Amino acid sequence: MSAPLLQGWFTTDAQPHLLGARCRACGSYYFPKPAVAFCRNPDCAGETFEPVPLSRSGKLWSYTNAAYAPPEPYVLPQDGAFVPFAIAAVELEKEKMIVLGQVAAGIGVEALRVGQAMELVVEPLADGRLAWKWKP
Repeated sequence: MSAPLLQGWFTTDAQPHLLGARCRACGSYYFPKPAVAFCRNPDCAGETFEPVPLSRSGKLWSYTNAAYAPPEPYVLPQDGAFVPFAIAAVELEKEKMIVLGQVAAGIGVEALRVGQAMELVVEPLADGRLAWKWKP
């Protein structure tokens, strides 16, 4: 299997998970985990966190299409031809936090509806590296 585009941000097994952190003092969740140095909950002074796998599913909170090629680390196909794709903002089931991600290949905005159930999947990019995506 290929390497992830972003090491340590998600797993690549049969049931992939995003990898986050939870404040040990108040239980607030964060993603991505490497960015956590202090609890951002204004009622908490916590500074210690534990790594946690985040929910694999949630509800579609919002979506849009990418009609032009985004900047790096986006990977264009080898022929350099950009193909528009959908982007989803998904509210994770347990954590109730919003995580953005590209929608799985072949699924456009016409197939998406706010409130629908979404599942985390891992797919290869044009260069073979793996990325997390959302799928209805």
